[in-house]
Amino acid sequence: MDTTKKTIILFSGDFDKVMAALIIANGAAAMGDDVTIFCTFWGLNILRKEGPSGGSGKKSMLQSMFGMMMPKGTKKLGLSKMNFAGAGYRMMRKATKDVGGMSLEELFESAREQGVKFVACTLSMDILGFKKEELIDDIEFEGVAAYLGHADEANVNLFI
Repeated sequence: MDTTKKTIILFSGDFDKVMAALIIANGAAAMGDDVTIFCTFWGLNILRKEGPSGGSGKKSMLQSMFGMMMPKGTKKLGLSKMNFAGAGYRMMRKATKDVGGMSLEELFESAREQGVKFVACTLSMDILGFKKEELIDDIEFEGVAAYLGHADEANVNLFI
C-alpha cells in the first residue's frame, strides 16, 4: 500500500495555530500518512531550543533582536486572538487540560514519535539569524524548492 502524503507550511508562531497544525499532523500520522511540517518564519519558534541559544557566528543587530524577542519552543507562544497579555494563552492551556486534550508539548512530542518530519526553512533561518545549533535535534533543514518537491507528491497541502 502506498503511503499518502500531507504537507503543512507552518508560518505562524501563534499557540492556537501551532496547536491546529499539530493536531492535524498527529491525525494524519495516526492514519499512516507521511507528514512533513515545513516551519518558516514565526513557525521556526517551535523548533528553537529553550535556554541560551548557543548559536555561533556573528549576527546583525536586527537578527540578535529577533532572537531575543521571539519565543523559544512551545511554552511561550501567545494566542492569535484574545491573548490578553498572556492570560489568554494560560486560559487556553487550562481549557485544553480540562477537556482531557493533549498539551501543545504532548502534541509536538507525539508528532515526533509518529515520524512527522519537521523541516526548518533555511532562508527564514538566514533572515532571522538562527543557526542550526539553536534548533532542536532530529529535524531537517531545507529550502523552498525541497518543500515544493514534498508538496508535489502530497495529496493535501496546508498553510497555517
